[in-house]
Amino acid sequence: MISLNSRIGLLEELGKYILSDDIRWQETKERAATNNTWFTPAQIALATTNIATEFLQKDKLEQWVAQYPMPKEQKQVGIVMAGNIPLVGFHDFLCGFVSGHKLLLKLSSKDTVLITHLIHKLSEWEPQVLEQVRVSEMLKDCDAYIATGSNNTSRYFEQYFAKYPHIIRKNRTSVAVLNGNETGEELTKLAEDVFTYFGLGCRNVTQVCVPAGYDFTKLLEVFQRYDDIIHHNKYKNNYDYQLAVYLLNRVPYLTNGSILLVENALPFSAVSVLHYRYYDNEQELTKELQTSGDIQCIVGNDFTPFGAAQLPALNDYADGVDTMAFLCSL
Repeated sequence: MISLNSRIGLLEELGKYILSDDIRWQETKERAATNNTWFTPAQIALATTNIATEFLQKDKLEQWVAQYPMPKEQKQVGIVMAGNIPLVGFHDFLCGFVSGHKLLLKLSSKDTVLITHLIHKLSEWEPQVLEQVRVSEMLKDCDAYIATGSNNTSRYFEQYFAKYPHIIRKNRTSVAVLNGNETGEELTKLAEDVFTYFGLGCRNVTQVCVPAGYDFTKLLEVFQRYDDIIHHNKYKNNYDYQLAVYLLNRVPYLTNGSILLVENALPFSAVSVLHYRYYDNEQELTKELQTSGDIQCIVGNDFTPFGAAQLPALNDYADGVDTMAFLCSL
């Protein structure tokens, strides 16, 4: 088995590689964008850069790993990855690789190019990586499972993996809490939390909670800096469809031509739509959001800073479940 220090060293080199201008890496990113048109070159660059800077720095890795007793026995862990944003399953891979377990990865058909290339790159530097990490369509004979999917698929995962130690993740999304006194800079950063990855990530803000009488004019003006998003074919199709539905059903909405704001108590919204809801008491709202099983991240002045929703640290675990603690306890 590859030693812990060597595993950390390999990940550090991978971070440097991701930030490099290596021609094979640039070609891989181009191929990933061609394979899934939701993965634009800019989105891929953002996702991979954040992984390199937040996850693959030696000092951060060492501080993170030091919090956990490494498992004494190597197990085989099956990981079912999502594919809603580029390399969304990388953190699960990272946790499994650092903890030293053998990994069997079932990739999403929407996101195979990037992760496959990075595993291959690790194996070029250290051939033993391929003894620890394999990609497979079938996840059989594993000792534990980590699976991410929709609310529907999670029910099947619960049935399939019930007999084994497991982490099953369902749909989650993020919300922002505004008080009406936000600066233009803060609203600009909020726009990043809304529009990055077309709103497809669980850390994307899909609903804003605002006080009664809130004026949306400034927010819509700030959102205009993302007007170019409407030229993305799939995004525009979603916008046109949702707009038609609201018109036919006479649902009141606000728009600046690139996003639709609709009052809705549900935190989940469709692509191109941002829900909003009014609140009277921020403390009661906060308690409700923090106990909800649907919220991944709360953005606001007293919460995750504006613009930081898509910059999770190594210990910002999906669904609040400590993946490393789970793996190290096997």
